[in-house]
Amino acid sequence: MQELREAIARYGQGIGQNIVKVDMFLNHRIETGLLFRMGEELARRFQDAKPDLILTVEASGIALALATARAMNDLPVVFAKKGATVVQSPDVAEAKVYSFTHKRENVIRVDKKFLPQGSRVLIIDDFLADGQACQGMMALCAQTDCPIVGIGIGIEKGFMQGGKNLRAMGINLTSLAVVTGIENGKILLADD
Repeated sequence: MQELREAIARYGQGIGQNIVKVDMFLNHRIETGLLFRMGEELARRFQDAKPDLILTVEASGIALALATARAMNDLPVVFAKKGATVVQSPDVAEAKVYSFTHKRENVIRVDKKFLPQGSRVLIIDDFLADGQACQGMMALCAQTDCPIVGIGIGIEKGFMQGGKNLRAMGINLTSLAVVTGIENGKILLADD
């Protein structure tokens, strides 16, 4: 997606060899026009998959999931929580997920009633690095017998294994921008 590529080039910062910092427009401060156009593009790419709902994980994936859901005729969005709450049902699907960004393991949870058996699930997330978050959400879907119709990503770190591993599993994965590397603080992007 050219507009996203331009935002990454203009505002993104590469830190070290593997940190892609885009907090100026995507996950701390959000450029809403760009966000909704990203959602429209993901909706266009997955329209034939006919999902029943969208699944993401808190917190930064929620905005892109909502934008995509809105563009798909207001699909419901379910987000996996990273912590247990006192009001949560004991009937939950859960999976351990290591956070590349926060360098810690979380247990993500979804009340099973929000992932009804047989629901066709589209997973949406803002970033894909090593694929742990996507693998965790896939595990939640497996526990609730929900088929995954695809995974839509805002920015994929193509130099990491997450995307390669998911594609090797036969997952219908699409990313709006793919980072191929970082050189001297500059984020390098694959051609569309």
